[in-house]
Amino acid sequence: MIRPLTISLAASLSLAMPSAMADCFDAAAVYQHVHPDLLRAIAWQESRGRATALHRNVNGTIDYGMMQINSIHLKDLSGYGIATDSLMDPCVSVYVAAWHLRSKMLKYGNTWDAVGSYHSETPAERDRYKRSIMRIVQQRSYAR
Repeated sequence: MIRPLTISLAASLSLAMPSAMADCFDAAAVYQHVHPDLLRAIAWQESRGRATALHRNVNGTIDYGMMQINSIHLKDLSGYGIATDSLMDPCVSVYVAAWHLRSKMLKYGNTWDAVGSYHSETPAERDRYKRSIMRIVQQRSYAR
């Protein structure tokens, strides 16, 4: 089961503990049963760890924050009190990313296809993304 309650809790906790950003990767990973190094690699791939990253896609959607959470998720996230400004908070972004990654793992299993599907379920895009994340994890090139 995906635990959405933690997403809204992350917003409160990140405001109370801004110095604990590094712990957000570990805490979100434990809560959603994903590997924290995958989350770190995704953060590196998506924004090089920049909390204020914003990307407008050619299809009209927008990716928000360090983990580049796509605007297609805003309707679901709004039910938990998460809006676009919340996604610019690094800790909230990590918790939402862990939730999203976990949903892909529930669909595809604990596989690299699930990791690639974080970005896209289109096979070519999924495969390109998973290879990129694999390289980042193997080289440990993400910032700690």
